[in-house]
Amino acid sequence: MQWKNNTTRFGFMTIVMHWLVPLPVFFMFALGLWMTGLDYYDSWYKLGPWWHKSMGVLLFLMVMLRLCWRLFTSSPQPLSSHQLWEIKVAHAVHFLLYLLLLVTMFSGYLISTADGRAIEVFGWFSVPATIAFIANQEDVAGQVHLIVASILIGLVLLHAAAALKHHFIDRDRSLMRILGR
Repeated sequence: MQWKNNTTRFGFMTIVMHWLVPLPVFFMFALGLWMTGLDYYDSWYKLGPWWHKSMGVLLFLMVMLRLCWRLFTSSPQPLSSHQLWEIKVAHAVHFLLYLLLLVTMFSGYLISTADGRAIEVFGWFSVPATIAFIANQEDVAGQVHLIVASILIGLVLLHAAAALKHHFIDRDRSLMRILGR
């Protein structure tokens, strides 16, 4: 398998980054929903947010790397069987996925730093609090975080359904290309 994309195939880097993003997104969504039901005396009351924030920062770095990679490598050409509207919808969905990821992560940052404290990332490094002066920052950012993350999960599921439709109904190579086959 080649390292970079070419006109017909995705490269190793694109494939790895494609699959490394949704796994933590689903885990963090489930963890985030679960954490809202914890009380102060639960052992995960502090551990859950620590994992959620640390993974969120690492996911942000992965998404930034992925966006940079997209800028410097071409994408395979759409399959000849794809209609123009399908290509345009696919581009719009990919744009929305990135936008929703970034808004979710930025709102998470605003929640986590509302008290002026930095975000500790697995004890390796910390991300400083640079914005901690917005009125009701934690509450407003929390609402945005939940709503946008929920929309993101729905769009990821729609994206996966479209890939399965291409594979099983259209019988084209869309899914196989992003699996590296």
